[in-house]
Amino acid sequence: MQLEKQSVLAKPLVSALLASFCAILWGSAYPSIKLGYELFSVGADDTSAKMAFAGLRFALAGLLVFLVRSVQRGPKQPMRTLTVKQWGSVLLLGLLQTTIHYYFFYVGVSYTTGAKSSILNASSVFFSALLAHFFYANDKISVRKGIGILLGFLAVIIVNFESSLTLSFALQGEGFIIIAALLHSMSSLYSKRMSKTIDPVLLTAMQLFFGGALLLCIALLQGASFPKSSIAGFCLLAYMAALSAAAFSIWTTLLKHNKVSSITVFNFLIPVFGTLLSALILGESVLRIQYLASLPLVAVGVILVTYSSSKAPV
Repeated sequence: MQLEKQSVLAKPLVSALLASFCAILWGSAYPSIKLGYELFSVGADDTSAKMAFAGLRFALAGLLVFLVRSVQRGPKQPMRTLTVKQWGSVLLLGLLQTTIHYYFFYVGVSYTTGAKSSILNASSVFFSALLAHFFYANDKISVRKGIGILLGFLAVIIVNFESSLTLSFALQGEGFIIIAALLHSMSSLYSKRMSKTIDPVLLTAMQLFFGGALLLCIALLQGASFPKSSIAGFCLLAYMAALSAAAFSIWTTLLKHNKVSSITVFNFLIPVFGTLLSALILGESVLRIQYLASLPLVAVGVILVTYSSSKAPV
């Protein structure tokens, strides 16, 4: 415990800057995906090509996390020590958290804006709170958390309304983003249970690599060609793989040296950066009334849910 207090990562300013940096990286993923579709000539209705693009990104991200882990100091859990049951659990997590989750996410993002996707995907925080209520006796929904959840889902409803008050919602677009958020919440609960017996960084590397490789293989079997692009396209792909590897590695390390609530509260920045970067990179308008109304609701909702969860015993 004394060692954790002495770590530079336990200093509030350092942890806040690094957590914000992770939020920027994850927020940049939304416009990067849409820009990647252009650079890799992925057709609007070419689902297998979208799967191949996503699969290659996360397989590379998994390899990068393995690389980061190999140069980290301190004792590391060898892969050879994993039992057959643990290997099965890792493969199941990769299937749920990467293969299936990102199938819905990548298809959904292609049918809506980056800004809207980032706001809708924040619903994963609220799904997690609801699921934890049923699966953890010490993480029930309090009044504060309940208010946060209601604000979050109210934001999801508001962001799907146009200025003319007509509902803009398509299953293959906004619907898939929400399904992806639910899958992410389910897999996060499963990952938390697994991390008690498997090194979290090793677990992240394995599930990203195996889940991404499976997604790529399925896409190729469906007739997709291996992703091809210009140098600019592959540089973007390398950035997307690196951002996943860096963000997951930094985030996991921050959670080790800080209170969970002091780090996870920075999740509220992800939709904010996702919206702003979508405007900057893709030229999307962020001055729509539904965006301006839903973003604060999402931010407040995430803060309420996160701080309420932090009071529950671990």
